[in-house]
Amino acid sequence: MAVAAVLVSGGLVLAGCGGSDSEGSKASGTSPGEGKTECAQLTQFGDLSGKSVKIYTSIVAPEDQAYKDSFKLFTDCTGAEVDYEGSKEFEAQLVVRVKSGNPPDIAFIPQPGLLKTLVEDTGKVKEAPKQVSDNVDEFYGPDWKAYGTVDGKFYAPPLTANVKSFVWYSPKMFKENGWEIPKTWDDMLALSDTIAATGIKPWCAGIGSGEATGWPATDWLEDVLLRDAGPDVYDKWVNHDIPFNDPAVVKALDTVGGILKNEDYVNGGFGDSKSIASTEFTDAGLPILKGKCAMHRQASFYAANWPKGTDVSETGDAYAFYLPPISEDFGSPVLGGGEFVTAFTDSIQTQALMTYISGGEWVNEKGKATKNGGFVSANKNLDIANVASPIDKTSVEILQNPDAVFRFDGSDLMPGAVGAGSFWKEMTAWIGENQSTQDTLDNIESSWP
Repeated sequence: MAVAAVLVSGGLVLAGCGGSDSEGSKASGTSPGEGKTECAQLTQFGDLSGKSVKIYTSIVAPEDQAYKDSFKLFTDCTGAEVDYEGSKEFEAQLVVRVKSGNPPDIAFIPQPGLLKTLVEDTGKVKEAPKQVSDNVDEFYGPDWKAYGTVDGKFYAPPLTANVKSFVWYSPKMFKENGWEIPKTWDDMLALSDTIAATGIKPWCAGIGSGEATGWPATDWLEDVLLRDAGPDVYDKWVNHDIPFNDPAVVKALDTVGGILKNEDYVNGGFGDSKSIASTEFTDAGLPILKGKCAMHRQASFYAANWPKGTDVSETGDAYAFYLPPISEDFGSPVLGGGEFVTAFTDSIQTQALMTYISGGEWVNEKGKATKNGGFVSANKNLDIANVASPIDKTSVEILQNPDAVFRFDGSDLMPGAVGAGSFWKEMTAWIGENQSTQDTLDNIESSWP
């Protein structure tokens, strides 16, 4: 992308905010944020009053309000408005809109695999400006930059992150029954047997998610493969350097089946093991509050699904513990995911917003705006004091720990035909139709493009 210069009121020329502006290559006038410390990265763009940036995302109400609030500082600094549009049909509609010539300025993409598809199939994704690239170098680890890079070109800075290796439970329920948080996988299975003997189902689960039904089951497999076979095998599997149905993957999915297909273990409050396929993931953990099940494996963002009034704390109605390791050889790895900021226009206001999001200020504004918890970022400048919930604080500590063995959600990295296609579909058949492990993995392998 070409690098443009921006003329500001004092006649100073600043480089680094690359790309051409469809409404003119330079913004004139004094930035509304001139002189404000928190606007330091944005005043270089000049006065953007009267301009707007259209955002398209899958994040809808009620989660969208915190995003809208987090952009107030951007508008105060630049004068540009943010036009936020959330849609539950985002993943299907985004490609349609881009190919039909009606893309948003910016989309929040949760899957690096989808980013790669958009770059290669549409040619409409704009390379990130140099200042955005520099921000990511400064505030994130190199792995996070790699997720937004396709064929050596950097396109998409991180927006948010999440930690998936959590098991939700009720501290009150555990205390009343004298149950201890398990430290190993075997401990967790022993605890499951103990709970099952009381008549309570130890696990509740659900993989329903509209057109994305099946993804929670892919997370189960990824978490277990990472623990049982280690990060090197995990990486080879994600990159298809080993087949999808490699024996290590067969073993991992059978391990998952030891829980999800065990009728003594599931599915508290919903039915037999097949009910997992038709239970919405958003509802799946709620029977914990009624004592119908004891554990629910789900990511940090599940904190937002507990009903209003639920005491989410270490001594409360709901909290989460780290999904235990399986092998001492591979320590305590962490599975996670995130969303990325992808631009389809390179107007000066789009570049300004990407600069704001990728820098060190927005994450703290977003944290403060997310008052009930549910926001996590790997941005090193995020002050843990600015995230609301204890689970979010723990997640940020994990993501900012340079020694943590972190791996991104494998299905999100795979080609869309697999990661958001056959993987979801076949895992749904694996649990909903009791399809065999081997058939499931063979079918996915045969679908790899």
